[in-house]
Amino acid sequence: MASEPLEYGDAAFSQGVTRLLESYRAIPDGATVRLAKKTSNLFRKRPGTSAPGLDVSGLDRVISVDPVTRTAQVAGMCTYEDLVDATLRYGLVPLVVPQLKTITLGGAVTGLGIESTSFRNGLPHESVREIEILTGAGDLVIARPDNEHRDLFFGFPNSYGTLGYSVRLQIDLEPVPPYVELRHVRFTSVADLQAALIDIVAARSYRDERVDYLDGVVFSGDECYLVLGRQTDEPGPVSDYTGMEIFYRSIQHDDVTEPTRDRLTIRDYLWRWDTDWFWCSRAFGAQNPRIRRFWPRRYLRSSFYWKLIGLDQRWDIGDRLNKRKGLPPGERVVQDIEVPVERTTEFVEWFLDEIPIEPIWLCPLRLADPSPAGPDSPQPWPLYPLKPHKTYVNVGFWSAVPATPGQPGAANRRIERKVSELDGHKSLYSESFYPEDEFDELYGSVAYRELKRIYDPRGRLLSLYEKAVKNA
Repeated sequence: MASEPLEYGDAAFSQGVTRLLESYRAIPDGATVRLAKKTSNLFRKRPGTSAPGLDVSGLDRVISVDPVTRTAQVAGMCTYEDLVDATLRYGLVPLVVPQLKTITLGGAVTGLGIESTSFRNGLPHESVREIEILTGAGDLVIARPDNEHRDLFFGFPNSYGTLGYSVRLQIDLEPVPPYVELRHVRFTSVADLQAALIDIVAARSYRDERVDYLDGVVFSGDECYLVLGRQTDEPGPVSDYTGMEIFYRSIQHDDVTEPTRDRLTIRDYLWRWDTDWFWCSRAFGAQNPRIRRFWPRRYLRSSFYWKLIGLDQRWDIGDRLNKRKGLPPGERVVQDIEVPVERTTEFVEWFLDEIPIEPIWLCPLRLADPSPAGPDSPQPWPLYPLKPHKTYVNVGFWSAVPATPGQPGAANRRIERKVSELDGHKSLYSESFYPEDEFDELYGSVAYRELKRIYDPRGRLLSLYEKAVKNA
């Protein structure tokens, strides 16, 4: 739990907004407006700058939780760790809780987020009732699905701070019991896993047992798993993966006929991936038992690994070590993509053959039904145009491969081409290499340019292409 109160009143929020607006006005005309924050969950290298930025220091907590309406008022820079700590006091959680504790609510809405409830609850922005946004023009507007800023409400997701920054969000919550019972189901082919995934999403059950949470891990073409979670208030022993034990290793087993079972508290389930940043902590030696035994528990979390990544990016530590070993420098391949569920096998088998990275994460998603845009909207979120009533699978892979001399981003470019070939989409939190015309076609350029004209007429904020591809 945080040392300060996790909920604070309107007066404290108003003070934070005042500081934010004062910092906007202090940025010289013609200068690009950016957040003045040292941390990020983006994997794009950002240029350093000494220019003043937006002061968001007062906008990082939960304003209030209403257990009757099952809603929360949340400042945009509040992390999900603090948000969950506040809502669990009432037996409630956000409808989708991204996997890493330091992801902010505002970041998950403007940059997309996903988790194991996305097959039934969609994406984080779909449970937002209203957003108070500081636009590029310096105005504070409240955007809702049914007011004059409706187009901004639906265009804000996947805009990555290029239309404005969320100051306050009102979100829906759902009740949860204290525990989650897990089943780890093994498959010997991705095709069999895909078939089971389609059935589970449709029925929301497996072998006559309800499924409330659903994701999966592929270790190889003949060892892949679905992890099925069921909410429960039944008391009993629970596992702990915040110390020596490692969650993703607990999934593996040999029996292809019967799932293995596990139990976690709801809080530990929500953060099951954070302790080891999925499996990426192995790059720092944190999964070596001899090292892990002496690794302070407070540093077994994604935010600390982020600091180590920052040092590597600053000093090229990994490439220098590779050079000493006679190995080529690495190309970072850190991406999340979505493909239609029926193309999952095709993409995963291609990936396993072509890109030497494992494990990979799978997470099914469907846009929320009913949509805040209404039942007749063919693509309610124009900057990330997934189709309603259609199941997609997010595939996450986070590592590096040997760089191809003279071809920067070669592996990432091949992945982009394959994803487009399969009618998929790619999240923009990491490097992208699309030519501008293809980028415009994929990410809603017509709607985006109109929103840019209305809410950032002087171009105080970077464009989405400048930010996502040019890394400006």
